[in-house]
Amino acid sequence: MATKSKSQVFNKSISKRIALSIQYQGTDFCGWQRQKSGESVQSVLEESVFSLEPYHPVKLIAAGRTDSGVHASGQVVHFDSVGQIPVHRWPSALNGRLPSSIRVSDSAETSFDWHACFSAQYRRYRYIIYNGCTPNLFLEPWSWHRYQYRLDETLMAKATKSLLGCHDFSAFQRSGSNRAHSFTTIQEVDLVRKGDLLVFEIQASGFLYGMVRLLIGQLVLVGEHKLTVNAFEKRWKHKLRSEVKEAAPARGLCFLRAGYKESIFRENIVFDSFPHFFLMTRDPPISLS
Repeated sequence: MATKSKSQVFNKSISKRIALSIQYQGTDFCGWQRQKSGESVQSVLEESVFSLEPYHPVKLIAAGRTDSGVHASGQVVHFDSVGQIPVHRWPSALNGRLPSSIRVSDSAETSFDWHACFSAQYRRYRYIIYNGCTPNLFLEPWSWHRYQYRLDETLMAKATKSLLGCHDFSAFQRSGSNRAHSFTTIQEVDLVRKGDLLVFEIQASGFLYGMVRLLIGQLVLVGEHKLTVNAFEKRWKHKLRSEVKEAAPARGLCFLRAGYKESIFRENIVFDSFPHFFLMTRDPPISLS
């Protein structure tokens, strides 16, 4: 059980730290973090929390700061509360005020030394590439359409194996980062074909600014046989940032989840972004029965 904080704001005592699991469609937002211009997920969510608890300034901290246009199916955030609203009621209370592009899946009370960002042991992202022969309108908002060439997923998967472990990934870092160094530890990486979709998942202790999208851009070149596996490895191992030019579009990227030493939310919650449907291109066979 969380202990009470000594801080006082607007004559109301902060008594609880609340963690939320949230989903959002990143299309219409300038990213997670509040910006001087443009609407962010953070600003919209903070305003909704404040409308329910207008007793103190509200600041939400996220496990990962997604870029403009990037989606999330299991983003984790926390904020401090005066505790007037029961913890289990936060999802329904917020969902009634939030736009349909943001949804709160679950809530939990944590100790004050728990931190959505600093307590996370990993973050996991998924990138979806649509690689069918013709465009698919219904997958357009959630995937990168690369239907000009049949991508070689076997070669792409081979290229990812060298990424595992702790390395300097400055070749996959956009300018503008205030991070002190470019090292991070890749814990898991997986790339598989599921019909016309290539599904790439990567899990790491943390990610550099723009890292996944720059990485995907290079892997697609490998899949198109425009870049060899050796050349791919040379670019990032030798930190040749100037040769890493194309970044994959934001719409194919989704923040799946963050992992912690102890489970925060209900065990039966499933965080997924995979489109479990298909469109038939021809009539089904006529049943003779």
